[in-house]
Amino acid sequence: MADDVILSMSGITKTFPGVRALDGAQLTLRKGEIHALMGENGAGKSTLIKVLTGVYSYENGEIHMEGVEGNMINHSTMEAQNHGISTVYQEVNLCPNLSVAENLFIGRQPMTRTHSIDWRTMNRRAREIMDRLQIECDVTANLENYSIAIQQMVAIARAYDMHAKVLILDEPTSSLDDNEVGKLFRLMKDLKEEGVSILFVTHFLEQVYAVCDRITVLRNGAFVGEYPVTELP
Repeated sequence: MADDVILSMSGITKTFPGVRALDGAQLTLRKGEIHALMGENGAGKSTLIKVLTGVYSYENGEIHMEGVEGNMINHSTMEAQNHGISTVYQEVNLCPNLSVAENLFIGRQPMTRTHSIDWRTMNRRAREIMDRLQIECDVTANLENYSIAIQQMVAIARAYDMHAKVLILDEPTSSLDDNEVGKLFRLMKDLKEEGVSILFVTHFLEQVYAVCDRITVLRNGAFVGEYPVTELP
């Protein structure tokens, strides 16, 4: 891979009974960029993401990522996460009945010497993360008290704190108003400045022009092309 590439997928083929969902699909994601993945319904966007993140296996092709030797095959979302790939979906996959801090540290809570949760440390660290990312919320309040936009930002903050190199945002703006979209885009740009590579799946062309560097287009499971946003009318 080129020095500026964090992730490359080439020749990816995935079939279901009677359907070839991916037909030699490809994607190149560079370091510290926001990259749109576009195509109409059924183009293969979700399937490509699920192949990358270990939800689906694939028949042919190769996936290479910086820091991973050889062809990367993720057998689960946890394995993908261990490789530095995190996904935030439109429907936030967190626990609304737990606090913001608890959601940030699920499965990795700081512990005391007596093996109980160190609530003071967890809340302090949660506040530091939210302040760093300029997300305004009370980390001790339950997640369900906040809008979908804030819940998505908490999920993104969790991925950030787990040192995600590649952050996949799958239709994150579908349920947001214009003000919330603006806040999400600010966070995306901040993460880009931190060196995180973001794959942004969306149907909204105006949002692509507002925040993205390049676009990859799929059609019927096949790669159509990759384009710098500045070169497209």
